[in-house]
Amino acid sequence: MTSATSTLPQSPHVEPIEQGSSLWHDAWLRLRKNRIAVFGMWALGLVTLACLVGPFLSPFGYESQDLDLGASAPGARHWLGTDTLGRDLLVRMLYGGRVSLGVGLCATFVALSIGVVYGAIAGFFGGKRDAFMMRAVDIMYSLPFPIFVILLMVFFGRNIVLLFVAIGAVEWLTMARIVRSQVMAVKRMEFIEAARSLGFGRRRIIFRHILPNILGPIIVYTTLTIPAVMLLEAFLSFLGLGVQPPMSSWGGLIKDGAEKMEEFPWLLVFPGFIFSLTLFSLNFLGDGLRDALDVRSSKD
Repeated sequence: MTSATSTLPQSPHVEPIEQGSSLWHDAWLRLRKNRIAVFGMWALGLVTLACLVGPFLSPFGYESQDLDLGASAPGARHWLGTDTLGRDLLVRMLYGGRVSLGVGLCATFVALSIGVVYGAIAGFFGGKRDAFMMRAVDIMYSLPFPIFVILLMVFFGRNIVLLFVAIGAVEWLTMARIVRSQVMAVKRMEFIEAARSLGFGRRRIIFRHILPNILGPIIVYTTLTIPAVMLLEAFLSFLGLGVQPPMSSWGGLIKDGAEKMEEFPWLLVFPGFIFSLTLFSLNFLGDGLRDALDVRSSKD
């Protein structure tokens, strides 16, 4: 007697589901392949970390003077030498970096806040409102911005907080133009029309649906605005209108070093080098982010 054996149906081979990747993940992968941008990111991170932590590890303060020592060349005790008042140059550079980076970040935040809101409103509403707002931007572009900041500093005093606001108040115009053009392109897309058909308010459409989709250009221009703001602060400090002694910024140190360049060249070389390195790093990182966030530039 033979027993019949039942055979179970074999399950078909299931292909593995390919996992998708987000725009930000792809951008990060492209950024990692850009060696110059990675160098800028690491260099900027190291400079920032040194400025934040370095002064706590030094036995000298930025105000500590040794008039008997005077301006001395780099040595074992003072690694980067001292200035004409016997103050350690390395410590003053680290404290100056805090000021310069702080001005760059805070003033850029002010410019970012004004420019994004202004450009988003102009681009979303369009028509006469857009024309009026952008003509105002064109008029402000014709003003000499450094002179405008200098007048603010003269009339309202040399306050470091005012310095943040004054520089930020004149650096938002290009951001407004960039945001406006991006908003005008995005507001015609289908998902914005769907949001309108669902009865969403204008404020929600702008801040919940449009701005998150144009973060790429905003981030790129932000990284390029920081070095521009730092250069403007250095220019004001070079004219004596920036941060006041005994505190100093990189611009102020470069000004002091330029006056004594022939006698004590290290007073100009070291602040100029760290300032240039930071600006180059920010520009390298900004260029890398621009290429990474542009899907058309993908080399995958």
